[in-house]
Formats: sequence, C-alpha cells, structure tokens
Amino acid sequence: MGAILSGLLLIKEDDDQSTTTSTSTTTLGDVPESCVASIISHLDPPQICQLSQLNRAFRGASSADFIWESKLPHNYLSIVDELFGEMSDDVLIKLNKKQLYALLSKPNPFNGGTKEVWIDKNTGGVCVSISSKALSITGIDDRRYWNNIPTDESRFQTVAYLQQIWWFEVDGEFEFPFPTGTYSVFFRLQLGRSSKRLFRRVCDTQHIHGWDKKPVRFQLTTSDGQRAVSQCYLDNPGNWNLYHAGDFVVEKPNSSTRIKFSLTQIDCTHTKGGLCVDSVLIYPSTIAK
Repeated sequence: MGAILSGLLLIKEDDDQSTTTSTSTTTLGDVPESCVASIISHLDPPQICQLSQLNRAFRGASSADFIWESKLPHNYLSIVDELFGEMSDDVLIKLNKKQLYALLSKPNPFNGGTKEVWIDKNTGGVCVSISSKALSITGIDDRRYWNNIPTDESRFQTVAYLQQIWWFEVDGEFEFPFPTGTYSVFFRLQLGRSSKRLFRRVCDTQHIHGWDKKPVRFQLTTSDGQRAVSQCYLDNPGNWNLYHAGDFVVEKPNSSTRIKFSLTQIDCTHTKGGLCVDSVLIYPSTIAK
C-alpha cells in the first residue's frame, strides 16, 4: 500500500512539472474518478485522506461510499445502534459512509460519559476506554480509603486514588458487539499521586506501600467461557503503566460479547496504598503490540 501511495505522489510531482511545459499531455487529473476510487480503496484511511488533496478526481473518489464502508467494521450497524440508541437511524440517514467513519473514529462517550468507544484509524479495529467511575471498587465510598481526584492526565479528567486499604479489589464488566478478532485488556495504573506545581509535573510517592510484598492478580472471563489469569508486581512509581490483564477472541460479531475483569490484592496480612486507578482499556491485539 505504501508503494502505491508513493508512486501516486511522484506522479503528482511529475504532473506539476509537466503543466509548466505542455498543456496537451495527459496527466493524473485525466484518470477517471471510478478508476481512482478502485485504486485507493486498497489504501488505509490516513493514506486515502492524503491522496484526496492531489486533485479534483482524487477528492471526489475519496468520498465514495463503497470505499469507506469497506473500512468500517463489518458489524458497524450494531455498533452504531449500541452507541447512539434511538438516534442511530438519524445518524445512518444523515451521514455518508465517510462522515460515519469520521464520527466513529473519534471517542464516542456513553453510559453517562464513563465509557468511550472509537475505531482505530489505521486498522479499523474497535477500541474501548472505561473510567474508574464505571468500575466496582471495594471501599470507594469511604474517604478513609479512596478519593476521586481531578487530573488532566486522564481522558475522563478524574482518577480513583487509594490512600490505604487491607482488601484491594477492582471489578468491572463490559458488553459490546465487538467485530471478530483478538482483543487485549489493560488496566491503566500509577503508583503515586501526580499534580502540578509551578507549571511542572510532580508526583507524591510517600504513601506508596505494600505492593512489593505480594503481586496483584488479574482475571478476565467472557460470556462464552474464555478465561485468563495472570499476576505481577506493580512498579515504576510516578508513571502511568498499562498492565495486561488478558486476551479474548470474538468469533460471532452479530451478537454481543460480555467480558468481566478484575484486579485484586487481598492478602490481609498488610495494607497497601498510594495507587491511582485511571481506567480499563480494550484494544485489538494488533494495536496493543
């Protein structure tokens, strides 16, 4: 695909030079729009958008519905219905396929803004972000243990901060009509509480404790019987890290897949604290790598 794009851009440069010396030569602008559309249909969306700037034929061809429908997930109708509910018919009627792709490739909040879904522009894979406010966290309503703190380091503008607790448990579930493929689930966590002082980022690490004594445990299950379990020690204080909870495979895109995930450290022989929980991320495994 990259070779096609490079070749067309070189042809465009030659056309620009030839127009200064001859007006009778056939140029790239003379290629029929239908032929252009057939060629660029094999490119990725960012490349299509780049080529749309070449000339009028490419600009027109790059808006063809059949091109952008091929870039949408095969079950995009189910995804639109899930995201927009009663407004889904209006969305499908008012927008052409290019506009629909542009809409879905931006984070679309739902469930009160605690979850976001979007399509990766390079692969067309579905991505999900779930806020800490949409998770079930043991003791979250007791300010002796947890606080919800505002921060611009989260796409949801808030994270859950653990001061200290004996029983650490974070659970969540999510149901969605995922397209076929393999998906990876991650917890976005940070040891320490970050803030800004004099326009500089600083991280308070004085309350971090207990995470070096025992590893945390990740667990993932799906409605069709898949299961993944892993464990690791939390480290790298002062930086946001993605901890891999497991993978799952979707083979039936026309039905919703329900997944349940958890993060625990329930050894009550010691307390643990100083941890920020931001979100849970679900990515196609090809992107995650």
